[in-house]
Order: sequence, then structure tokens, then C-alpha cells
Amino acid sequence: MASGQLEDERREKRAFGRVKSASAFVGAGLLGAGLLAAMPAMPFHAGDAFAQEIKQGPLPGSPVTFADLADKVRPAVVSVNVKSRGAAGETAQKDLPDLPQDHPLREFFDQFKHNQPERRPSRAQGSGFLISPDGYVVTNHHVADKVDEIEITFENEEKYKAKVVGSDARTDIALLKIDSKKKFDNWLEFEDAAPRVGDWVLAVGNPFGLGGTVTAGIVSANGRDIGSGPYDFLQIDAAVNRGNSGGPAVDLKGKVIGVNTAIYSPSGGSVGIAFAIPASTAKEVVDKLRDKGKVSSGWLGVQIQNLDENIAESQGLKTAKGALVAKIIADGPAAKSELKARDVIQQVNGRTVGNSRELARTIAALPPGADAKLRVFRNGEEREVTVKLGEFPANDKLASLQGGGNDDSDSSASGKELEDLGLTLIPAPEFPGAKTKEGVAIVNVDPNSKAADQGLRRGDVIVEVNGKTVTSPDEVVEGIRDARQKNKKNVLLQVRSRDQQRFIGLPIDKSDEDKESEAKEPTGTEKNKGKR
Repeated sequence: MASGQLEDERREKRAFGRVKSASAFVGAGLLGAGLLAAMPAMPFHAGDAFAQEIKQGPLPGSPVTFADLADKVRPAVVSVNVKSRGAAGETAQKDLPDLPQDHPLREFFDQFKHNQPERRPSRAQGSGFLISPDGYVVTNHHVADKVDEIEITFENEEKYKAKVVGSDARTDIALLKIDSKKKFDNWLEFEDAAPRVGDWVLAVGNPFGLGGTVTAGIVSANGRDIGSGPYDFLQIDAAVNRGNSGGPAVDLKGKVIGVNTAIYSPSGGSVGIAFAIPASTAKEVVDKLRDKGKVSSGWLGVQIQNLDENIAESQGLKTAKGALVAKIIADGPAAKSELKARDVIQQVNGRTVGNSRELARTIAALPPGADAKLRVFRNGEEREVTVKLGEFPANDKLASLQGGGNDDSDSSASGKELEDLGLTLIPAPEFPGAKTKEGVAIVNVDPNSKAADQGLRRGDVIVEVNGKTVTSPDEVVEGIRDARQKNKKNVLLQVRSRDQQRFIGLPIDKSDEDKESEAKEPTGTEKNKGKR
């Protein structure tokens, strides 16, 4: 093969897109985008060195075939077909006027409402696997969430109705129960030991609605953060596609090491980068769902973020470890304690937390009502704060608790530019998009500035500078000058972006112009020379 062609293939393998859930959706009466044709095989001509490598045979301990393993696993893997009824008609009716009984158009609109479709069914497909002879099935939360009907199909085409026992959005795990008294012969167990990178793995599922499909690969990595909650994922290179969501990833013993849930892909198809919920996480959640029908997790009631070197330096910390409290949620558990925004949480009940994800996992593992003894760093000192944990609320309730913002203002004012930092600021009430009457709004950010490098953008509102509330651009400037006088390299800004608050360590090294100006500024003696 030509070197240019090989380089093109390497580039394709390096390119990947956003994370996508691996479930397949089918519109009412349609089969997705139609039947997918198989891609033709590409010819491959190996050189002598490669051919000699192949002749060496499989490595010691590796299987010559996965056929026996596949035969063992496949009967326990199911296709999960779900149906939900949308409310398209209801949405249309909300836009119709509510007319008086004697209005001349009342009869027309009543007839129009009557003719509107009330429900628009939608279908989706995923995968799952039996974990017991009495018909408990594990799948993904995003497969079984808010559905009206669930049908389980086995490899032998047996079909059963099922219901949701419980579901957990944070871990994306759902537990189903088949509506049958039959005792099933095949089910899978979770593996207790964590897999090692390089271990063989088989992914079994229902990609694109094709039915039981087996693919093989290895564990590519452990502990992957894919930006989907505080939990880590396994990365595998076995082919996982839409419809594989909820299916098992199994080891050579036929035990489940992960629940397939997402892929990285530029096109929606497999490129060899798939993610699975580790068996340890899945088993813990499944046990809770089976026992209580839900997962009750501890809740601290704060918005948190990671530290970076700039924030750590501005706080007087030597290392950027811990979780920074960006906001105390009103009426949450932390609001009833002595915990404050800008506190850096370093330990929970004696257990060190290195970042915000570790803190979230540690708190979630504690039961609601438990006392969390926090070691925090505040104003250069360590102290202990105890918070009685609440129960983690549903997503919709959490969003309302975290929300903020008041009326818009349509007035405007000229900005005060902090040229060396690349910021143009005005009081928040004078900026229409700020949705708050507190703080100082950013109306412009120089794309080549330090502020842009730290993620500040138009519409962000600076609430505090080094722990002091600010209401005008002059107060922001004063806070920055104060930090410079104390020889700080960074200033700590508390910033509100929409309904989220976070802290940013903004570098404030003096510009060359400032240094020249200070060098030329007369001393106190020179200023008073000639005065009597």
C-alpha cells in the first residue's frame, strides 16, 4: 500500500467527534434512515515483515476463537424496544385562543382542536441483558426513560412485555422486570475484579436493530472522564454502534465488566472508541434499584469546580487540589451550614478529594441525612465544617434550585475598558443580557487577551473580586489594583454565566505600559519640591 494512503488512513483513525449515546431511534412508521448497506471490503496487501508477524500465531493465553464464549453470552442478551407517545397535539392546542362561548369563531377553533392528533408515537431500540432467572434486565436509563411500552426480544425471537423497576439518570442505569413467571435458563453475572488495560472484551447487543451482534476488542483505558457526570467509564475498542446502548461488555469468563453506553464518533458509527459503565458502578446501582426502586444519593447543595494553578495561587494554596465551592444553592443543605462560596473542600470524613468529580462521587456514596465533615481551606486557614446531607433532587427540581436571574433591562451605558486584561465592563443592570441587578457585566472580551484565555466571555457577570462584592467597573479595577499591590499574580473572580457560578483565577501581571508609568511617576519628595 502506498505511504500516502497509509497516512490518510492514520489521519482518519485519529479523527473523532462528540460523544453519542449508542441507542437507535426510529420514527413512527419509518425504519430510521432506511436499510444500511454493508461497506465493501478494502483490499489490503501486507508486506513481508507484516506477514511474518501474522505467522507467529496468537499470543499465549489468547483464544483462537470467541465462538464458545459468544454461545454462552448471547442467550442472555436482549433487544429492548420501547414506545412512547408524544404530545404533539397538546402543544398545538396550547397556542389556540380561549374564546368566549358566544364568540363567532368559537365553533371553528373547537372543531380545529378536535381534529388535532393527541399523540404521536415514537419508537427507540436499545440492548439489555438478564441478571437473574426471574427476569430482571439491565439496560441504560436513556433507553428506558419516560416510555409507555417496553418489549423484550430474545435471540430466539421470544418476546415479552416489561416494566421499569427503577432508573438512575446520573449513572445511566435502568432496571427492568419481564412480565412473566417463566424461569429463564441464561443470565449474566457482574465481574468483581476491575479489568486491566489490554484485557479482551466482547460487546454484545442490538446495533441498528439488527438483533444479537457480537464484536470483540480490548479494554483501551480505565477511569475515562467523558463529561457525563462524576462517574468514570471504561474505554473499549470493540465495535459499538447505535442500538448497543445497555448491552454488556464481557470478559473471557463471560462476566459483565461494563454496560455499553456511549461512543465517540464523527459520523454516528463505530470508530473504535466506545465507553461502558464499569461493573462496580452498575452492580451497586442495580442492587439499590432492585431493593428500593430508586437510588438515594447524598446531596451537598453546592455548585463546585476544579482548581487551576491561577485560582490556587490567588487563594494562597501551594497545589491545585480540592474542589472549589462556586455557589451555595439557596435552601440546600450547605445553606444551613457554615460552608461558604470560595471555600476549597479538601477532605470529606477524613478522605482526601483531589478534584470536583471526586467530591461529587464521595458525597453521592453517602446516604441522605448523614453528616459530612468537611475540611476546607478559607482565607489562608484550614477549618472544619459539618453539613447534614440532603437527598439528591431530580434533574428538573435541581435546575430550578440552581436557577437565578431577574428581569432584563433595556438601558445601555458606555463601558470602562481594562485594556491590559482585554475586558470592557459596565454595571450589570445596564446590560440587557445579564438578567441580574448585581455585579458587573462583561460587554466585550479581546480574543487575544488573558481574560479570553481564562474563558471569560460577553454576557458573563463578575459578582466578586477577591471575595468583595462589586457593583461597578471602578470596584473591579480597585480589586485588581489591591491584588497587584499585594504582589499577587492572579485575582480571584466570582463569575455568573447564565444560571451557573464559577471562580476564575485571572492573571494580572502588569503590562509594560503600567511598569513604565510607575517608573516615571515622581516620588513623594519630588511631588512636594518647591512647595512651602
